[in-house]
Amino acid sequence: MHFADFVSGSFAGACGVAVGYPLDTVKVRIQTQKQFTGVYQCVAETFSKEGVHGFFKGMSLPIATIAMTSSVVFGTYRNCLQCLSQARGACSGPNTKLEVFLSGMAGGIAQVSVMSPGDIVKVRLQCQTESRKTLTNLPKPKYHGPVHCLLSIIKEEGLVGLYRGALPLMLRDGPSYATYFMTYATICEWFADGSKKKLDWHVVMLAGGIAGMAGWTVGTPMDVIKARLQIDGAQETKKYKGFFHCIAETVRVEGAGVFFRSLGINWLRAFPVNMVVKSAEIFVSNVALIAPLMGCN
Repeated sequence: MHFADFVSGSFAGACGVAVGYPLDTVKVRIQTQKQFTGVYQCVAETFSKEGVHGFFKGMSLPIATIAMTSSVVFGTYRNCLQCLSQARGACSGPNTKLEVFLSGMAGGIAQVSVMSPGDIVKVRLQCQTESRKTLTNLPKPKYHGPVHCLLSIIKEEGLVGLYRGALPLMLRDGPSYATYFMTYATICEWFADGSKKKLDWHVVMLAGGIAGMAGWTVGTPMDVIKARLQIDGAQETKKYKGFFHCIAETVRVEGAGVFFRSLGINWLRAFPVNMVVKSAEIFVSNVALIAPLMGCN
């Protein structure tokens, strides 16, 4: 992967995390905690009890590791595209939709190896609704921050605890990234209409937003299972024996509709986040192209 791709991907990913994190916190809480019955009620209660800080709990770790996850996703994606193109003997020709789909899936699955530890820390901190400043006898939060949470998980559950929920995370990100990359490529192809000229920035942003929504449509059911397995046993007795038991119990208790209860907020988050991501990628790429002409090092 070219250095400019790495920098643009990392910067864009960090921008996306910052923009979408408050809604991500609301999404995780709705998925895992029954006291939150809807988006508005969750937002209002979180703000009332925890203030603005409550929406950004655990954000520092995803920001710190975004460069690593971006390099894995986009590096795997681009290398798979190249390998598939070479395998069919069309190195200089455009990639097929199937190649884009398979490469996106490979990128999504590959990132789980580096993303899972940070993701479980993020989810557990997001689900801490207790305030550290309370002066009453109410329960205090279990984790004091990302590092404390990470070390606590290792101490209590071993290194394998950092990968709890890795299977549904893989089943979420593989199909989700495959759908994202294919949708993005398809929309750009429609607007290009056979032309090889560079698309306008607003077209790229629109394609990114729609592709993000499409990806989350596919990934939301496994996102629910992932979050529930990651938080299970952290504050109370474990309810789930494993991946399949979690699915069965979730359907039995709440019905199959629960898998899409957070789809609306995922759509609401995905569109602006992916528009921002694409804008940041364009900005960094343009800077990388202009810098040599200006004599910058």
